Amino acid sequence: MRQLTVRGVADRVVDALKVRAAKHGRSAEAEHRVILEEALAGAEDFWEEAARLRREVAGRPHSDSAEIIREARDSRHRAPD
Repeated sequence: MRQLTVRGVADRVVDALKVRAAKHGRSAEAEHRVILEEALAGAEDFWEEAARLRREVAGRPHSDSAEIIREARDSRHRAPD
């Protein structure tokens, strides 16, 4: 397993990490690992899903989202006939 060193962490962040670790019955190092794992858990799934969606819409005509938003905004601000 590899090691990771994080320098320059604010005292308040380290203190909060220690409090959180104590609440979960873990060391600060173990808590840090859990936080990193949770933060990165869906990262690979995101890119796989993005690639799937790009394949799914490939070749289809697309609307300009700015134009759609502009039309919706303008329709809300028009005076009634």
